[in-house]
Amino acid sequence: RGISENFTLPTGTYFLSEVDIEGRVRLVMESALTARDRVGVQDFVLLENYNSEAAFIENLRRRFKENLIYTYIGSVLVSVNPYKELEIYSKQQMERYRGVSFYEISPHIYAVSDNTYRAMRTERKDQCILISGESGAGKTEASKKILLYYAVTCPMNDHMAALGDRLLQSNPVLEAFGNAKTLRNDNSSRFGKYMDVQFDFRGAPVGGHILNYLLEKSRVVHQNHGERNFHIFYQLLEGGDEDLLNTLDLERNPQNYQYLVKGNCPRVSSISDKNNWKVVMKALPVIGFTEEEVQKLLNIIAGVLHLGNTQFGEGEEGETYITTETQITKLVKLLGVDGSALREALTHKKLTAKGEEMISPLNFEQAISARDALAKAVYGRTFTWLVEKINQSLALKDEIYHSNKGSSVIGLLDIYGFEVLQHNSFEQFCINYCNEKLQQLFIELTLRSEQEEYETEGIAWETVQYFDNKIICDLIEEKHKGIISILDEECLRPGETCDVSFLEKLEDTLGGHPHFVTHKLANGKTRRVMSREEFRLLHYAGEVNYNVNGFLDKNNDLLNRNLKEVMCQSDNQILSRCFRREEVMDQKRPEMAATQFKNSLMKLMEILMSKEPSYVRCIKPNDAKQPGRFDEVLVRHQVKYLGLMENLRVRRAGFAYRRRFEAFLQRYKPLCPETWPNWHGRLVDGVSTLVNHLGYKPEEYKLGRSKIFIRFPKTLFTTEDALEAKKPEIVIVIQSGWRGMKARRRAKRRRQAAELIRRFIKGFIYRHEEYCPENEYFLDHVRYSFLKNLRKNLPKSVLDKSWPTPPPLVVEASEHLRTLHMRNMVVKYCRRVQPEWKKQMVQKVVASEIFKDQKDNYPQSVGRLFLDSRLGTNVRPCAPQYGASVTKYDRRGFKPRPRQLLLTNTFAVLVDRTKIKQRIDYTALRGISVSSLSDGMFVLHMPSEDSKQKADAVLQCDHVIELVTKLAMMAGKIDYVNISPGSIRFTVARGKEGIIDFVRGSEMKVTKGKRGHLLVTVPRTNTT
Repeated sequence: RGISENFTLPTGTYFLSEVDIEGRVRLVMESALTARDRVGVQDFVLLENYNSEAAFIENLRRRFKENLIYTYIGSVLVSVNPYKELEIYSKQQMERYRGVSFYEISPHIYAVSDNTYRAMRTERKDQCILISGESGAGKTEASKKILLYYAVTCPMNDHMAALGDRLLQSNPVLEAFGNAKTLRNDNSSRFGKYMDVQFDFRGAPVGGHILNYLLEKSRVVHQNHGERNFHIFYQLLEGGDEDLLNTLDLERNPQNYQYLVKGNCPRVSSISDKNNWKVVMKALPVIGFTEEEVQKLLNIIAGVLHLGNTQFGEGEEGETYITTETQITKLVKLLGVDGSALREALTHKKLTAKGEEMISPLNFEQAISARDALAKAVYGRTFTWLVEKINQSLALKDEIYHSNKGSSVIGLLDIYGFEVLQHNSFEQFCINYCNEKLQQLFIELTLRSEQEEYETEGIAWETVQYFDNKIICDLIEEKHKGIISILDEECLRPGETCDVSFLEKLEDTLGGHPHFVTHKLANGKTRRVMSREEFRLLHYAGEVNYNVNGFLDKNNDLLNRNLKEVMCQSDNQILSRCFRREEVMDQKRPEMAATQFKNSLMKLMEILMSKEPSYVRCIKPNDAKQPGRFDEVLVRHQVKYLGLMENLRVRRAGFAYRRRFEAFLQRYKPLCPETWPNWHGRLVDGVSTLVNHLGYKPEEYKLGRSKIFIRFPKTLFTTEDALEAKKPEIVIVIQSGWRGMKARRRAKRRRQAAELIRRFIKGFIYRHEEYCPENEYFLDHVRYSFLKNLRKNLPKSVLDKSWPTPPPLVVEASEHLRTLHMRNMVVKYCRRVQPEWKKQMVQKVVASEIFKDQKDNYPQSVGRLFLDSRLGTNVRPCAPQYGASVTKYDRRGFKPRPRQLLLTNTFAVLVDRTKIKQRIDYTALRGISVSSLSDGMFVLHMPSEDSKQKADAVLQCDHVIELVTKLAMMAGKIDYVNISPGSIRFTVARGKEGIIDFVRGSEMKVTKGKRGHLLVTVPRTNTT
């Protein structure tokens, strides 16, 4: 207890001390307090001046300079993007955080991952991790690290390992189609993503599901200077081989495509489009894409590029026509659509008025807008299909896991942070609305969690003063009076509508709201910095000006009906799934984009409210993406917009530090003589004794039911400094105690060794005596040694007759064990025997009983399998169980005749082709005779007094042992097989007998011998 060690970390040497209640050395949160002047505190709740934004940022800066990119605010993790690789993500690091309490070691994304996983396992409640931050802050990388942690540390089998691969491989695919280079980030996610990872009752990942939010479709047709379109376009042109590009009618130069030139940034030094293309192409089959689906997907991507190159001209009367027919031809081929219908739909629109359809030509600007709307719709819907396809790959396959009782979920929300750009439009409005809702959720859940902990510990809850941003959420989403409702109203209003009329409607409806300002409503000072086309919202994180230009078009997000009709008739299966025929037939207007986003956001809030949340707040240290550079102005901007100071104030509203009694007492017990080295009373009494000795004042702490709550960080720091001063003294005490314990252990082991040797020698002397105290240890050792040796050398097969020689003491037991082991092996062997092989073995055993040591050619038959028949597949006059070709010798004259002997269940028949020559009933069969030599002769003895039966049958067969065995088994005449060494007598007719004589010779011959006998000459059998 209380062992101290030196740990050397990248930031220097820390003198650390902690042993938990299981005796394991821990690197605990408080360990970094001794170095706080240099690297700051690793939990912001321990900041003395927690209300100071400057102190907050200074603590971040100190840790960032020491490559300590992670810091806590209570249970919230703040992550600063280092813009370089750090050696803190290895498998060894994962194991270091695995199963360790949240505050026991330094802050890390793995600590959040593991804490969430263990909470899911122990509490059986769904969890979620909310990752937020502005573009370039490292949100996507954080979500990758979390997924990688679960893929490596969770229990796995082959199926789950494949699922883990699909989870990880889905990232590069989604990044290719949903990420782009922006001014702030070379790999910026241009969509929000919520991923559920489902775990079974063992804690192994068994399924997943992805929800995507607000893909920035406008990027397909327009990019700001210095930005790019989605990665997949550049990856295809750079990485695709020549055959693929020829198939897609593409050229390798991105400058040739209108949708790729507007940002004037075709290549980025930090991005290898060629390598990323290989990664994506390798990932798609892993996720479950077929070659045909990949080709159809690439056809669509190429089609979007060709659509951007489709140009229009304007006639004298203002009509619009297409000037690039080659592009239409390429689109017909790639998108699988009708050329004339596409040409018509791009230059005309279909209107329905009072049930009648009218075709109206588009002017030049409308045609450009229709083309771009089609490109955005095709790409946006294809992206949605891509996510659905990935979801099919990640879905649970085994029904057993669908039980709510058996599985739990961890959700990952990787979504855009609060955005304030130089020009803020509809997208920023939606993004910031989303962040308002997340902030509202965070404050509500954090306060609820704090209040529940206080109530559990019996500590009086103190009301926390905080900014409730419900007023802003209502301003945006309230029915009939909110900004979204007004925007929808304006989009649906008949007559001429425009973005300016929308702004005027906002002024009329929301004028006077404390969080809404326009140029018209503002004072003179504000008017100087606001455009007449802007409105300002005072968000929880600060003021943002939104330009209304494009609000109505982006909210409408409409695609002309005739363009939908063209797309839904496409031969490309992906497009035909994305554009449903029902959508064209449905006269109901679809929901506006802002309302769709609001509804999906409401569903997301319901999902998050049903789970226990954890938070990761990501910060970008500089805009230049340079490692080691810390821009305080930029960081302050993000600290404000992420609401981190608000988070800290809520967390510090009561007590800055809390710890369970056992952990607090274990760490600081050396500071009080009454608690050192061990406290044997109740934990709460021990903690009370300790804090009284340290001189804590009543207003500085409270004792709960299982935790101590300390209000001020300086109280904890003073205690920590006292512990540091005490450590040299503790080390000496522990060192002397440790050396004394080692010496006592060594002496004890020597005494035990001497006693053991003495007992062994005495037992050896008395080994032949009866079991007694003098020899019991030795004899037990002999028994144990024999059994241990026997365990290693047990026979592995029923044919293995070896057995270790037992000492005289255990001979009887050895025989019992040998018998039991043999029975066990026989039982196991019999259970493994297949029915066909069992039948074969039974026949072989019967053959052994009849012929072993009786007939010369029996040994040669042992290794040959008995067949079910020795005949061909010709139709027989009965249903035989066995058949073989035989030679029948006439009873008079012994003339050989070829016959077939067929065995059924009740009788045997001799057949000449298809004619039955003799039937032999088993009940009438008196016996079977064979010689002891290696010939194939055998005689079937029949009763001579039975007029229905002919006399005995003299037969020869090349498979005599097989045939006689089967016949004896079917007839039940095993005991009636007679093996004669010299001759066989048989009945020729009533009262007359014949004789077969057997002699050895040089070759096999059957002839008529002297005295009318049948003479069989049999060659000698080679028995070697």
